[in-house]
Amino acid sequence: MATVAETSAFKRSAPDRLSGTPRAHAIDRWIFVGMAAWFIVLTLTGFIPDSLMKIELVRTGQRPPFPLVLHMHAVLMGSFLLLLLAQTWLMATGRREYHMRLGLVAFALVPALVIVGFVLASTMYHQLWDTFQAAPPEAREKALGAVSRSENVKLVQIRAGLLFPLFVLIGLRARKGDSGLHKRMMVLATATPLGAGINRIAWLPTTMPTSPIVQDIYILLAVSPMIIWDLYRNRRVHEAYWIWLAVTVPVSLVVYSLWDTPWWHATVRQMMGV
Repeated sequence: MATVAETSAFKRSAPDRLSGTPRAHAIDRWIFVGMAAWFIVLTLTGFIPDSLMKIELVRTGQRPPFPLVLHMHAVLMGSFLLLLLAQTWLMATGRREYHMRLGLVAFALVPALVIVGFVLASTMYHQLWDTFQAAPPEAREKALGAVSRSENVKLVQIRAGLLFPLFVLIGLRARKGDSGLHKRMMVLATATPLGAGINRIAWLPTTMPTSPIVQDIYILLAVSPMIIWDLYRNRRVHEAYWIWLAVTVPVSLVVYSLWDTPWWHATVRQMMGV
């Protein structure tokens, strides 16, 4: 019994090789910087071609101009991605004091991002709905299809809008007492809305608009370099990943069950007041 207790105590006190100093392997220090940079690459790969295409549609009068709130959301999300990159780089280079000062920005940036995100979702939906209402009879079926797809996408937008700030909150609360949980949760929180960019990478196979399941698999693949290195170095699954999965999986199952159901379409329209 004593041996079992000693073994359990050892496991609980086993050092986190990806946190603290010194870190024996260079990747231990830079893996989080790499993840932040990787997320930016994925986002730009999806959004740049998509944005250029939509700008051309606006220019030729084939779609309405972008609302101001869309530009606000792009600036805020881009700022958060750059903040994550800067924060991970500061810690990797030993600038802890600057890291702590800059981290205060998140307390204002995250609420603003969530609020603007929900306003954007509503604005874009009403833009599609107005297009449907104004469409000539021969184009109404196509316009209604776009509305229905938008209603389904609202499920993943709501999921991201709820889970992103929750994971950031968990990460921020752990910043003083558990640096390993803090840094992993900030990366995992950022991965949560990453599907918006991944979905726009045209050459990737997808199950959209039938189901968002492949999008979720891509998000898991996006964070897999960090998880795999973590497993290799620590020989265990860090509690941050268990928290992330324990929250994300049941919420995702709800999303899958509601996807494209008549009840959900009716509920969205009621929520949006149309």
